[in-house]
Amino acid sequence: MVRPSRNRVEVLRKLLWILPWLIFLSSPVEDLVSGPHSTAATVAGCLGLAAFTGIYLTLVFRNMGRPFPGPVVGVLAAVLGVLAVVLSLTLGGQWVGLFVYVSVVCGATFPLKIAYGAIPLTAVAMLCVVEHDGGDGMWTLLLLVLLIGFAMTGVRQLVNITIELRQARATVAQLAANEERLRLARDLHDLLGHSLSLITLKSELAGRMLPDHPERAAQQVADIEQVSRQALVDVREAVTGYRRPRLSAELAGARVALTAAGVSAELPAEPDLDGIPEESESALAWALREAVTNVVRHSGASRCTVDVFRRQTLDGAFLELSVEDNGSGGPDTGPGNGLTGLTERLEKAGGMLEAGRAKRGFKLAARVPVASGTDIGSPA
Repeated sequence: MVRPSRNRVEVLRKLLWILPWLIFLSSPVEDLVSGPHSTAATVAGCLGLAAFTGIYLTLVFRNMGRPFPGPVVGVLAAVLGVLAVVLSLTLGGQWVGLFVYVSVVCGATFPLKIAYGAIPLTAVAMLCVVEHDGGDGMWTLLLLVLLIGFAMTGVRQLVNITIELRQARATVAQLAANEERLRLARDLHDLLGHSLSLITLKSELAGRMLPDHPERAAQQVADIEQVSRQALVDVREAVTGYRRPRLSAELAGARVALTAAGVSAELPAEPDLDGIPEESESALAWALREAVTNVVRHSGASRCTVDVFRRQTLDGAFLELSVEDNGSGGPDTGPGNGLTGLTERLEKAGGMLEAGRAKRGFKLAARVPVASGTDIGSPA
């Protein structure tokens, strides 16, 4: 009802909503048909009523989709008010109902601040006309003009709120779509970065082993096949939104990746995950995968230590994942997509990420909160 009509069906719907309210014109029409007026007065009354009705319908119809500019609305509303006064004074009290339409136009087309003044002004003008004509039904008409005019302002505000709610809903849907695209981008980066790095590494090893050690090369090729199949499964799960990596599985995968890269690895046994929500465990698992991928691809390290322990801080209890190597940490060009994505994941889970140069290499520390009421032991 508030957008421009795009076809005849929408035009018809708007007219069906507007035309029934022309019931108040029954008194002027009856007066023209059976009233004691001369022929000239009847013709003038018909022309005036036609002009009044045309202006009213034009204003209301155009306001439902493609409103006139403010000055045009003001001029047409003023013409409508003048016609109501002239027709009521010259043809009699049965024409006073025209002020109801003037009030509707004021409430439907004027800005609210102007409408709040124009509606009472219309009621005052009607009172003057009614008193001049004898004052019959004055208070009933006054109440009708005021109520209908202010009711139209309420309808306008309700329509505006509905429009804003629809726009907000569309914005929320767009934000949700953007968030899903961001999640998918993070997942694909983390999944494919790790898997492709491992496939590249094992392919290089197989190439070096082929001349002298075909059996070992065949084992590397078999590992490549297994990693690629798992990567395909992971990508499918990430696309459907159901993948939740487990920290224990990532620890096992990290051991394989570091060993294949010739990096001496020290990793903990099965971590204690009591009181850790699934979302927080997934964030730590992603952090471990990204850290190990960086160690294998960029650091040039020969040793890597992974530790998972609980610690108590001033902000509460946390489960911390620490990954430290003796490498360079890669090119110093600021945080890449991986670390940025990890930071967003951990912040969403209520945790935090610290990454930077250590005394003997590079260190990444990821923390997630532990549910309240869980025992916190000494750090491992």
